[in-house]
Amino acid sequence: MHSPYVESVFEKVSARNTNEPLFIQAVQEFLESIDPVVETMPQAEEFNLVERMCEPERQVIFKVVWHDDNNIVHVNRGYRLGFNSALGPYKGGLRFHPTVNLGVMKFLAFEQVFKNSLTGLQIGGGKGGSDFNPRGRSDREIMRFCQSFMNELYRHIGDRSDVPAGDIGVGSREIGYLFGQYKRLTQRYDLSVLTGKGEEWGGSLVRKEATGYGCVYFAAEMLQNVNEKLTGKVAIVSGSGNVALYTIQKLQQLGAKVVACSDSEGYIYDPSGLDLPALIKLKEVERKRVSEYLDTHPKAEYKPKGVIWEIPCDLAFPCATQNEITECDAKTLVKNGCRLVCEGANMPTTNEGIKILQENGVLFGPAKAANAGGVAVSALEMQQNVTWANWTFEDVDNRLHLIMKRIHETCLKYAAQYNNPGNYVAGANIGGFLRVAKSMIAHGVV
Repeated sequence: MHSPYVESVFEKVSARNTNEPLFIQAVQEFLESIDPVVETMPQAEEFNLVERMCEPERQVIFKVVWHDDNNIVHVNRGYRLGFNSALGPYKGGLRFHPTVNLGVMKFLAFEQVFKNSLTGLQIGGGKGGSDFNPRGRSDREIMRFCQSFMNELYRHIGDRSDVPAGDIGVGSREIGYLFGQYKRLTQRYDLSVLTGKGEEWGGSLVRKEATGYGCVYFAAEMLQNVNEKLTGKVAIVSGSGNVALYTIQKLQQLGAKVVACSDSEGYIYDPSGLDLPALIKLKEVERKRVSEYLDTHPKAEYKPKGVIWEIPCDLAFPCATQNEITECDAKTLVKNGCRLVCEGANMPTTNEGIKILQENGVLFGPAKAANAGGVAVSALEMQQNVTWANWTFEDVDNRLHLIMKRIHETCLKYAAQYNNPGNYVAGANIGGFLRVAKSMIAHGVV
C-alpha cells in the first residue's frame, strides 16, 4: 500500500478488530488492490469512503435457545450483519457451523459487498448465521433451532431492507423452516424476504446449482481469454456440498474430467473420473461421508486427512472453506503443472498462496468474481417473487451465464485500466469498489 490514507485505514481496521484475523486478511487483500484507484480519487479521502466501507452499518448478535429430542436445552449464538447498503438491501447467506463467530461473519459480509456489486444487480452486502452444528441432528431438532433463530431474526429482515439466503449448513430444508416461522410471526407471505426456497413455493430453478455453475462459467471465460478450453482438462474440486457437486457437474458437462473431491475427513481420488450421480446420492440423499464412495467404487482411492491439492491436475476448484489453499499448497499446485485455480468457496486461498500462484503464471479467479453465481441467482429469485413469475431452468441458466460473462469482462477491464492486465484479483476488487464508492458519494455522508 502506497497511499497514506489507505495505510491509515488499514491500521485503524487492524487495531479495531485485533481478534478477527479473517476479517483483517480480507480487508488487506482488498485495500492492496484498490490503492492505485484511491490515489487518483480525491473523493475517497474527502468522504472517508474506504474506512466507511470497512465498518459494518449494523451488527446484531442474539441468543438462540432450543431443545433437542431428549428435551435437553441448548444455547447458541446468532448473528446478522448488514455491512453496506449503498447498492440495495443487504443480501447474503446464513451459515450454521460451529466455527461461526463475529470475525467470520464480518469477513464474509465484507466480501459479499463487492461480490454483489460485481453482479451489476441492486443488492448490498450482508451475512449471518450461528455456531449451531446441524450435523447429526434430526429434522425436528433442526426445525426447532430454525424457529428459535427466526424468533429474533424476523425483526431485522425484510424484502426492502435485508434478504438472507442459505450458506454452509443452510439449504432449502432450513430455509423452509425459517420461512414458516417468519410467516407465523408476521402473518405475511413475503416470498422475497428469503431466497434459496424450495422450487414448489417460490424458489428459483438453478439456485442449488448456481454457485458451482457460475464458478465454471467464469473459469471457462478465463481459459477462453488465453485461447484454451475446458474440454479434456483434468480437474480437482475440494468439498462435497452444493458448490462442489455442481461445479463437478458443470465441468463434466463442458468436457473436463474431475478426478477428486473431499470433505473435512479426507478426499477421494478416482482417476477414471468421479461418478457424479453416485456422489449426489451419497451427499444429498443419504448424507454420508465421501469415504463411503468406495463401497460402490472399490477402484477409487480414499486418503483420510489428505490434502487434495497434492493430486496433479490442470484445474483446481477450492469449493470447501476459507484458507484451504496455503502457500505450501500453492507451491504444490504449481509444481504439478496446475494452469488455473478458480475459487468456489469464500476466500479459500491465503494471500501468500495467491501471490505464489500469480507469480508462477497460474490463472487465478478470486471468489468475489468466481463464486458470485449463487447470489446472482438469489437476486433473480427475488425478481421472480416480486412479479410472481416462474422462469424456466434454461432462462435462469442463460441469465446466470451472461452475468458471469459480464463479471469476467469487468475484471479484465479494470485490471487493464489500472496497469495490472490479466490480474483478476485487482480487477474484481477495483470493479466492486468503484460501483459502491460512486453510490456512496451520490448518497452523501450518511
